[in-house]
Amino acid sequence: MKLELNTTKKQLASSELLILSAFCKKKKIDISHWDKATTKAFLNIQSAKHFHGNKDETFFFNMTKGLTVMVIGLGEQKPLNAESIRKAIALAFNQLKASNKQIEINMEHFMPATDAAHYFQAALESIYMSDYQFTTYKKASPQILSKIVMQIVSLPKKDAQTILRKVKSLGESITIARNFVNMPPNELTSESFAKMVDEDASKLNNVKVKILNKAAIKKENMGLFLSVNSGSAFEPRLVHLTYTPKVVTADTKHIALVGKGLTFDSGGYSLKGSMVNMKTDMGGAATVYGAFRAAVLMGADIKISCLLGMTDNMVNSIATVPDSIMTARNGKTVEILNTDAEGRLVLADVLDYACDQKPDQILDAATLTGSVLVSLGNEVCGLMGNSQKLIESLKESAKNCDEYIWQLPIIPEFHKDMKSPIADLRNIGSSRFGGSSKAAAFLENFIKNDIPWAHFDIAGVCDAQTHLPYCPKKGASGLMIRTMVNHLLNG
Repeated sequence: MKLELNTTKKQLASSELLILSAFCKKKKIDISHWDKATTKAFLNIQSAKHFHGNKDETFFFNMTKGLTVMVIGLGEQKPLNAESIRKAIALAFNQLKASNKQIEINMEHFMPATDAAHYFQAALESIYMSDYQFTTYKKASPQILSKIVMQIVSLPKKDAQTILRKVKSLGESITIARNFVNMPPNELTSESFAKMVDEDASKLNNVKVKILNKAAIKKENMGLFLSVNSGSAFEPRLVHLTYTPKVVTADTKHIALVGKGLTFDSGGYSLKGSMVNMKTDMGGAATVYGAFRAAVLMGADIKISCLLGMTDNMVNSIATVPDSIMTARNGKTVEILNTDAEGRLVLADVLDYACDQKPDQILDAATLTGSVLVSLGNEVCGLMGNSQKLIESLKESAKNCDEYIWQLPIIPEFHKDMKSPIADLRNIGSSRFGGSSKAAAFLENFIKNDIPWAHFDIAGVCDAQTHLPYCPKKGASGLMIRTMVNHLLNG
């Protein structure tokens, strides 16, 4: 998809279709922001009287010289926000992608002058996120739309171009993350996943790549990580990416991103009742890599470490069995009562390793618990951590990006429940209640040196988000990448 800016002309002659907005004011259409010629053409159409500019309502009409105009209803102006614009632009894109080759969007109709840059970015995000199909194994659906022109005159041309470059980097990174999650597990193993990340990250400026194989992971004494991998036909991988900005001072912040990369989760000996879609259990690794990649391309002025723990969780004669006791990298022993609570075991060792990099903050993401869906549904990400200041900063970033996030508690009683009578810890609580928070309480045992840490449980939001028109109806959503990038650039 080619995106161009029109900062001087009102309309490109090559465009087949022009998109405008309409509002609804006191149950009547409001098109007072249109030019006279377009308004006259619209009002001359008999059926136009039935169009009121209600939210998501659309209307098509033709101008002279063959130009088609699509009008998108935005509803009342007062509750309009950036997410409304994302959804409206995605609605238009999905309707037009198979019927028009070139379209132009009058962005002046979709944003208030007081916050034009934010709304312009939201519209661009919508296009990049909507323009996605996973076509590796199947022929793409028909799509002839190849160019979109964004008519933008209220922003200086240089500013508009800067926003376009940033969103392009973000959109491409979300696409890569989605592709990883959507890949089948017979293709995406821990070994191939690490290789693909290596190939992509090696093209980024100021990024160093280090990959730990099974022997190196053993030397790091990552007993919990290795216990999950013990039933696998593939070696585990710990991918360690480091981005260093061009200018580094004593005040340069360092943030570590940690991702759960379970390329397939059978549940191990605590076998799952259904394993369909368990290929997505590496969504945390895909998410943090997508955020890392986008922040690097945008020239973040902080140091960023990205640590991805990759394995699958399978069953063979030497796979870890329930009641086993394993020793973590930090020396703590863990009673493994449920081998399906494996993600926290991988994360535990990788988080301890992350602490040794001496970051100022650690963010981890994982499709960790089914409990978070019970608590928050498929639409909301669970957020937990040990620093309220960091939590509030992440909540503000989520608000800036219109992504749903909700803080869940970690209380002393949850920590107590994760204690084992025969080991330092156990990997599940005494009941299924509060499962997301208890998993986070377990992870907190592996954060040392009082490093501020936040845990994103993305089990609900990683997969299809049918309520969002800019997300695929099936497959990876790419959500939380924008929130993380916003924090990396501004937090």
